[in-house]
Amino acid sequence: MDSFVYIDGKKYRRGFTTGSCAAASTKASLIKLITGEDLKSVNIDTPKGISIEIPVVGQTKEKESVISYVVKDGGDDVDATNKMEIFSKVELITIDELPMIRSEQLLDGVEITSGVGIGIVTKKGLSVDVGRPAINPIPLRMICDEIENVFDDFDIDRMDFLGDKILLVTIFAPNGEEIAKETFNSNLGIEGGISIIGTSGIVEPMSEEAWKKALTLELSMKREYGEKVVLVPGNIGLSTMVEIFGFDENRIVKMSNFIGYMLMECKRLGFKEIVIGGHIGKLIKMSAGIMNTHSRFADARNEIMVSNLALMGADLKFLNRINECVTTDAMIPIIKEYGFEKVFEIIAEKSVSRAKRFIRDHDGTIKIEVWLFSMDGQLLAKK
Repeated sequence: MDSFVYIDGKKYRRGFTTGSCAAASTKASLIKLITGEDLKSVNIDTPKGISIEIPVVGQTKEKESVISYVVKDGGDDVDATNKMEIFSKVELITIDELPMIRSEQLLDGVEITSGVGIGIVTKKGLSVDVGRPAINPIPLRMICDEIENVFDDFDIDRMDFLGDKILLVTIFAPNGEEIAKETFNSNLGIEGGISIIGTSGIVEPMSEEAWKKALTLELSMKREYGEKVVLVPGNIGLSTMVEIFGFDENRIVKMSNFIGYMLMECKRLGFKEIVIGGHIGKLIKMSAGIMNTHSRFADARNEIMVSNLALMGADLKFLNRINECVTTDAMIPIIKEYGFEKVFEIIAEKSVSRAKRFIRDHDGTIKIEVWLFSMDGQLLAKK
């Protein structure tokens, strides 16, 4: 694998997912169980069709069990799970020793479960059934593939090796429960730890796609509980909508800058009512059809406000004062001083119109509301 990728002219290092970590630590444990030899690294095959080498940090062996662990390396796409230790215990047990909570069986004679620090799915809407370990289907398949690869490499018949025993694989992460607090897991209904995820096995730095997929999962969870959802840009929007305007936090999803993407996902998932609440500095962009609000895509807040005020008949002195403002919050008292507060309603109306046009809701089957407020939570307009 090429360890680096260039994005916007900058060099970034790739990494590997928690799913790759679980597969690698399992492979290392199984090899040591068979051979008794310590390993410094293992090679695994990723769903992306690329083989990667992952260092094995530590191993311990007892009579019929081995524990190995690797360290998650997210490359330059650092997230909460970066540098965490992910363990796999591989052991031979009798059927009477099987744990209650296990993943779907993909290999005869092999059972996969989770230990400390790996979450359990508690809500419908994910790709894992309620009550099972939060090990997604692709990482689960990767673990099983590496088990098969080991037996093939050593030319051992798996069922002959097992005899009347079962091969139990337990994935665990000692710091997983604490690290999970920094992830989306609680919003997704995953309790007690991290999830083992990764569709390609490789972490692509600066990946917006992974972020979007996580948001789609959260939307799917909300859809299980009704046809109404509230989208906010981030923590400010969340706290304002809950603490000041009284919205149910369980209906709220933080959409980051991905307004357009989230609107289309809401439509696809069948939501009939979408409330978009946020600081005017973010949502003013939506009123002009800007559906990714990150400043590197577009930062036309002043231009949008000036053009709307100009259409209302504002004089040049007033417009120049607005144009000189560094933030939209700085504009608010000036707009009130000149008596042009209606501009907030106009921006909210245009935001609704742009949202409906973007999702092509021509027959009005989806209700969309926009709530605009200032940094201190003052409601400027609701449409």
